[in-house]
Amino acid sequence: YSLKQMHWHMPSENIINGHRFDLEVHLLHQQTTGHKMAMISNLFKVGDPDPFFTKVERHISTIKKNIGAKVDIGIIDPKKVSRMTKKYYRLMGSITIPPCTEDVTWTINKKISTISTKQLNLLKEATIDDYATNGRP
Repeated sequence: YSLKQMHWHMPSENIINGHRFDLEVHLLHQQTTGHKMAMISNLFKVGDPDPFFTKVERHISTIKKNIGAKVDIGIIDPKKVSRMTKKYYRLMGSITIPPCTEDVTWTINKKISTISTKQLNLLKEATIDDYATNGRP
């Protein structure tokens, strides 16, 4: 599988024990041959700044100033975004946005990361107004 994109939802789309989180970051992967997809999900609550988002804050600010702009931030090591642990939830599901493609293998990290209020607000400000809260139930 190759990493195709990273995107976020506020609040989280996945709920654990009835709790929605402040942010959910998805890393969408697709087989290099074939069309099967896998999604890695990372959940965040407000707390200490996240090291990855600290490194990309200036890029997020650029997007904020130019909504809809594509910003080249260079090569990103997915391990810096998704700190996998040996504890996770695994399920079969679908992509959460239309066309809601099915047969997607989901891996949701059980470890809850933290993101600062400043970082969370930067992400909110970098989204198109109607999508500032884009976490689907």
